[in-house]
Amino acid sequence: MASLVNTVYSIRLSSNAKTFNPLQNRRLAAKPSCISFNRRRLVVRATETDTDQVGAKAPDKAPAGSGSSINQILGIKGAKQETDKWKIRVQLTKPVTWPPLIWGVVCGAAASGNFHWTLEDVAKSVVCMLMSGPCLTGYTQTINDWYDREIDAINEPYRPIPSGAISEQEVITQIWVLLLGGLGLAGLLDVWAGHNFPVIFYLAIGGSLLSYIYSAPPLKLKQNGWIGNFALGASYISLPWWAGQALFGTLTPDIIVLTLLYSIAGLGIAIVNDFKSIEGDRQMGLQSLPVAFGSETAKWICVGAIDITQLSVAGYLLGAGKPYYALALLGLIAPQVFFQFKYFLKDPVKYDVKYQASAQPFLILGLLVTALATSH
Repeated sequence: MASLVNTVYSIRLSSNAKTFNPLQNRRLAAKPSCISFNRRRLVVRATETDTDQVGAKAPDKAPAGSGSSINQILGIKGAKQETDKWKIRVQLTKPVTWPPLIWGVVCGAAASGNFHWTLEDVAKSVVCMLMSGPCLTGYTQTINDWYDREIDAINEPYRPIPSGAISEQEVITQIWVLLLGGLGLAGLLDVWAGHNFPVIFYLAIGGSLLSYIYSAPPLKLKQNGWIGNFALGASYISLPWWAGQALFGTLTPDIIVLTLLYSIAGLGIAIVNDFKSIEGDRQMGLQSLPVAFGSETAKWICVGAIDITQLSVAGYLLGAGKPYYALALLGLIAPQVFFQFKYFLKDPVKYDVKYQASAQPFLILGLLVTALATSH
């Protein structure tokens, strides 16, 4: 028996007996024209082969100790294996990723200086949050999982798409419904705000296009760790802020520049998610920063991008004559650094969820401090 075991994944389509190897059959993920609208299910099976490559047999089920219903609904690892189709649909949208986008809308509204606690303004902001979070972020996450199905077949074969828990047609339908729903809400907000130029609609179009080219060939921005992660960071910080500010006020060039710079911190946040996919990214040729630089270096790039960006913004606020806001931002950076050393720098894979749950609230509070500073 050979001492080295390599895991080979094949996608078995239940509508016929033909078997494909996803690592060889790249056309499945590379060409949208290959998508079939028949009600087929993608089923990933792991088999052992006797080769000279080092590998490990991927589990057919979620890792031991997992199975949380809460994790399943939130769309994070350790999720319960679910058969309810609506729960699976929610899982694909990853609700755990919605709060930063929703908070970005809050920051934009605060930065506008024109938000008032009236029923109409609250209703406008709620619709903008629905557009940014469940609709367009849900679209982004679903399409990302669709184009990552080969990588997930290596890293997490028990996820809904590679495991066959949801069919191709159902995934594609969800992508279109979320996209069109988000664009429809964007157009509604422009009419509601009385815009002569549909700025929110065009922001939604731009963000949706960015999400597509981030995940889909031939550009697939995520293949490059720097460009892909910055694009993701800008989507999570800049775009919802711009939408919120445009809804209640005027989107100015200085705010655009400031939020794009703040998106460098978002780049650091995006890197956190790359550590759990190192093996799959390496096999599929994706140059995420942990693959390109190694885990140790990538850890420090990650925390450096987050901390240096916020320190720079604090310096900007101090120079702009707003020392109290600068001090408040510095006070919010300190606990982030503490949790970086406690969790992330120890083991970015094991503690990624704990780290993000502990440190991210202080980051998004820092965004609000910056927004309030720019409104005064």
